[in-house]
Amino acid sequence: MDQAVPDLFGFHALQLGLPELDALRMNRMPHRWRASDEAPDVISAGTRAAVVTLHCESDALPFANASLDLVVLPHALELASDPHRTLREVERVLVPEGRVVILGFNPLSLWGLRQRVGRLRRRLGSRAPLFLPQAGEPIGYWRLRDWLRLLSFEVEAGRFGCFVPPLWTHRWLRRFAWMEDRGDRWWPVFGAVYLVVAVKRVRGMRLVGLARRERIKSTAATAVVANKEGLEVE
Repeated sequence: MDQAVPDLFGFHALQLGLPELDALRMNRMPHRWRASDEAPDVISAGTRAAVVTLHCESDALPFANASLDLVVLPHALELASDPHRTLREVERVLVPEGRVVILGFNPLSLWGLRQRVGRLRRRLGSRAPLFLPQAGEPIGYWRLRDWLRLLSFEVEAGRFGCFVPPLWTHRWLRRFAWMEDRGDRWWPVFGAVYLVVAVKRVRGMRLVGLARRERIKSTAATAVVANKEGLEVE
């Protein structure tokens, strides 16, 4: 997030979901909010201006149409009751050429595999804790790109991270730290987490009426006049 948001310029930015993470700390827009379904609060951002936390639903944002320049969604779609409506609401509040940054878990990864196995064991009676949060359902990377395309978004960038296996202890995580560099080069689409940056495109209008009148003028019949000798010329 710190690498994705610093060069996105504008005046109004919103973080939707996961208020514990200050995803906009490196962004330089003067007005920044965090929105969640938790109790409202004012969170200090260190030496930066305070970031106001809004209490609202993800599919009913208290912003006017085309009023935000940037919306950041750290795992907000996964935890939303209706991710389609949430994404449509984000498209509504974004200005033309505004950006959306989405962070999500990749179901086609070792982390996603362990989560599916853990849920299967729970259905069989096991009480073992899940590796990822129980709430929500991961959304596939390519599936998300299709959703964005249907809403006239254009994906500018996408990358994966967290290639280490789903391990609990720091000792084993350090042993598999070499997988981060190699995974980014050898199997990048199997990273446990993905980040997508997309821009809202608004197609230009086609002036059909004016174009039709111009076409009629160009195909009009030529005028016939007579010169002094009585010859007709065009």
